[in-house]
Amino acid sequence: MSITRLDPVSQSPIPMDEGGPGSNQRDVSTTLNYYPADSGPPIPVIVGETTVTNKRPSIAFGVTVHDVTGRQSDYNLDKNGFQFIHHVSEEKTFDDEERITSLYYKEVEQLLKDVTGASKVIIFNHRARRGPSDWHNAGMNNRLNAGPLFKVHVDQSYDGARLVLDNLLPVESGGAVKHRYQIINVWRPIKTVLRDPLAVADARSVPDEDLLAACVLKPNGRSETWTVMPSASHRWFFKYKQQPDEVLLFKTFDSDKSVARRVPHSAFKDEKHDGDAYRESIEVRALVLY
Repeated sequence: MSITRLDPVSQSPIPMDEGGPGSNQRDVSTTLNYYPADSGPPIPVIVGETTVTNKRPSIAFGVTVHDVTGRQSDYNLDKNGFQFIHHVSEEKTFDDEERITSLYYKEVEQLLKDVTGASKVIIFNHRARRGPSDWHNAGMNNRLNAGPLFKVHVDQSYDGARLVLDNLLPVESGGAVKHRYQIINVWRPIKTVLRDPLAVADARSVPDEDLLAACVLKPNGRSETWTVMPSASHRWFFKYKQQPDEVLLFKTFDSDKSVARRVPHSAFKDEKHDGDAYRESIEVRALVLY
């Protein structure tokens, strides 16, 4: 059975233990790959059953990615767009698709209900990543051994989120859109993350003006994402040596315009750990309804 730690009074999920001054907090100076501001509209990414083609240009931009270790409770979904939660899954290896969709999906659905108070959660896909850092350059069948994604992006634009809603609830979407709905990604290490960790941007530091809508063509239709243009104002965060029970939730959309609505994210290089084993992680994407 999965375990979500609950506050004894409110019965709401709480972050993992935060540790003290000696808890290995470690900020990383690195570069992130943004979309160049002078490149015009992004060309479509083409996603096939086994191969993905992304020929969009990128520009490496220097950033500091700040480690949240010891201060995880400073960040939450509505203020920053992301939140770290302690959650132990019954699944450990994530190498059986049937177990992922039958067992792990149920755990994630309940986790999101516990964290957000949502009335309904619909999981619409997942992606396990175990492949090499340069998997994108492997050519044909590169999706079969997908690794980290090193381009700053948001999985759904505002219009792209409505496409997800319409596809999942074609009859109900007109009514659902009258209420708050979100798309939240649930990102979990399969093993302790050292190489190519995931960075998330504080949503408040990234204005809409830094986002460009971009088309993704898939076998079952199209979607729309955000590419992101660089800015020194963006504030980036990660959890150093993130463990399998240290789950990162982050929004890719929220219909409530008064709170954090979307979180740019990207894998990044940490030179200290470039020689370590490939990162292993699983990400689940869910439509969250109220």
